[in-house]
Amino acid sequence: MDKVMAQLEGLVAHYEELQEMMADPEVISDTKRYMEISKEEADLREVVQKYKKYKANKKEIADNKEIISSETDPDLVEMAKEENSELEKELPELEDQIKILMLPKDPNDDKDIIMEIRGAAGGDEASLFAGDLLRMYEKYAERQGWKVSMVDSEPTEVGGYKRVAIMITGDKVYSKLKYENGAHRVQRIPVTESQGRVHTSTATVAVMPEYEQVDIDLDPKDIRVDVYRSSGAGGQHINKTSSAVRMTHLPTGIVVAMQDQRSQQQNREKAMQILKSRVYDYYESQNRDKYDAKRKNAVGTGDRSERIRTYNYPQNRVTDHRIGLTINKLDRVMNGELDEIIDALILYNQTKQLEELADQNA
Repeated sequence: MDKVMAQLEGLVAHYEELQEMMADPEVISDTKRYMEISKEEADLREVVQKYKKYKANKKEIADNKEIISSETDPDLVEMAKEENSELEKELPELEDQIKILMLPKDPNDDKDIIMEIRGAAGGDEASLFAGDLLRMYEKYAERQGWKVSMVDSEPTEVGGYKRVAIMITGDKVYSKLKYENGAHRVQRIPVTESQGRVHTSTATVAVMPEYEQVDIDLDPKDIRVDVYRSSGAGGQHINKTSSAVRMTHLPTGIVVAMQDQRSQQQNREKAMQILKSRVYDYYESQNRDKYDAKRKNAVGTGDRSERIRTYNYPQNRVTDHRIGLTINKLDRVMNGELDEIIDALILYNQTKQLEELADQNA
């Protein structure tokens, strides 16, 4: 903890500098710079407040010890002892909170996301489950106050999705949904099953941070663009013009098709936005795989083939296999009540990071 405390002193000094800069008329007049500084100040605020509280508690404990050793009034001594008993209980909690706040942050945590859900093994039942997962995440997003917009979809005749992509925007979306990457398995009796047998099907979820212009610049020579006529519902506008766009990133083979927008230009812009995220995510996933291979205890966030969770309908049970968590609230989970699972994953990851940090400092 001593090393952490030494770091915190520097952090407090930097935080106070940021506050001074935010009051500087020159900074205030530069909107971009002011936004950058205010974001950094907001990111540091909680850890600085906790550290100041920790220091205040330590000082009060020292003052009370002085009273206990020198004061003759028994009532004052008893009061000081009672205060110290409470303050000393609070110190370890504050230390733990500070350590967690000081852990290295994922630079993507504040970002919005593009989520892709695909029906995998199980035919029609897999596509129906993909639709169920979509509704689960939509309801969870609604609970968080986030906005969900449809990017692209490939519905099936039975009412599910072979593939569906959505964009979720809001506060710290990636930080909560990044652990959803992987294969989700469902065990239930399909509506088409006449014998009442339980079937197992899977759907895969991919969560990609929405990367901005500064994050990645794709070489136009590496992108092949094809335009074609849109298909599907859309009245007279559809099929009259070649408004649909397909972009292929040649080095990775990643393809994005977009026809949901009204004009070719809008489809180009949306396709490019998604292509950038997918290409960046492709390279980031490779880096993450190498990084996670070194961290034996890490909760995986990159491997899309990893079976991460089972949804057992007959027993109303959800099991997250990465952390051994089982809860008998499937109905509530499918209604968007994911907090218990996501909070457990975040806590598990933080605990492992703290253990690694302790090993490094040992």
